[in-house]
Amino acid sequence: MSLQLYDTSTRTIRRFEPLREGRVGMYVCGATPQAAPHIGHLRSGVIYDVLLRWLIRSGYDVTFARNVTDVDDKIIDVAARTGMPWFAVAEGNQRVFNRGYDLLGCLPPTIEPRATGHVPEMIVLMRRLIEAGHAYEAGGDVYFSVKSWADRYGALSNQKVENMRDPKDTPNAELKRDPLDFALWKGAKPGEPTWETPWGPGRPGWHLECSAMATKYLGETFDIHGGGVDLIFPHHENEIAQSQAAGDGFARYWLHNGLLTVDGVKMSKSLGNVVLLPDLLGRARPAEIRYYLASANYRSLMDYTDASLAEAVAAYQRIEGFVTRAAEVVGPVPSPADAGLPEAFTAAMNDDLGVPQALAVVHEAVREGNTALAQGDDETVRARLVDVRVMTDVLGLDPLSPQWGQESGDDLRPVVDALVAVALEQREAARGRRDFAAADAIREGLAAAGILVEDTPHGPRWELKHD
Repeated sequence: MSLQLYDTSTRTIRRFEPLREGRVGMYVCGATPQAAPHIGHLRSGVIYDVLLRWLIRSGYDVTFARNVTDVDDKIIDVAARTGMPWFAVAEGNQRVFNRGYDLLGCLPPTIEPRATGHVPEMIVLMRRLIEAGHAYEAGGDVYFSVKSWADRYGALSNQKVENMRDPKDTPNAELKRDPLDFALWKGAKPGEPTWETPWGPGRPGWHLECSAMATKYLGETFDIHGGGVDLIFPHHENEIAQSQAAGDGFARYWLHNGLLTVDGVKMSKSLGNVVLLPDLLGRARPAEIRYYLASANYRSLMDYTDASLAEAVAAYQRIEGFVTRAAEVVGPVPSPADAGLPEAFTAAMNDDLGVPQALAVVHEAVREGNTALAQGDDETVRARLVDVRVMTDVLGLDPLSPQWGQESGDDLRPVVDALVAVALEQREAARGRRDFAAADAIREGLAAAGILVEDTPHGPRWELKHD
């Protein structure tokens, strides 16, 4: 089965057929960095990283653009409250976003365009819309005329124009020809950043930037546009309207990931339930957090609880435990990039990125591998190790990846290996002379230091205790 994806614009699962054979252009709405990323932002980052990895694994050359809205009402408000320059607010928080993406193993985008760097492209787009009769200047602002596109506006969000309300995106509502019109450009105000345009100084509206940046890097028509379900309306609806009204085909497939709640409640600063990455790092390692965020269906609403995170941690450690033990028994295996994938895993991923079903295939391989380890069946151990590593590599979760070795401080691993090896030799010598009290004391000492020893048919093995 070829890749099938749920397309929000048609509300159906469609076979994915790229515009150009072997190549994919993908645009994902990234951060508005007025604050540090919360767990919902990180979930979105992991979801689209899994999609990116699967497209690459499927043989596509992917151009992946993820924007940064580095000028916005919210950023300006934070700057006014804190006394920081608006650009310092945006830049500082964006660095935190990128560190979070990196820590969770997300591949970097091909291009990460910023709104402030693409004002010329926005001016060109506004001019095209004004000349086509779909936009107008009013008192230094520029607005998109929704009624000029009324027969198509609302298709993505499945709404009718007559049932819509004023977007309340400008304090100058009296300048609009119609309350539904949305701001493409906001005229200059005291204390705000501004850029010069033919219609006067000002700054971009929220929606304009994405249309300008997506088409600059991916072309007038491209394959995939992604983002959270909260962006369907008005943001993505407005992107479609302004892009297509200007004559661009824009995105051919629209993907939207579900939101994330905390203990059944929407995250809110006023409720004090916003979960940030440092909160999670106190409970799990980065690989385990990535497993948790990737494990649910990408379109589903995900509810964070400490218990659900703990279940994900235990599940990932079962995978990690098998891979570690198997690698010790059978030695090196082919690089995951060079190995074939189990058919059931491929079918799951091609079925609208079915990560939960794909992980079920991973865990079945782990169970078979553990049984083979217990039976001393090294041939089956090797086969299942290859399977598990190639599948987890696709998901960005291979326990033997340097990504996860680096995050857990494995630059000290050779030193620890040597010290533990000496202790285990002493323990084996004590057992050989039947001094079991001494052997037990060595094992207990290692456990107190956070090193767990397991006796196997192939000799003792050890691992660091995970909190």
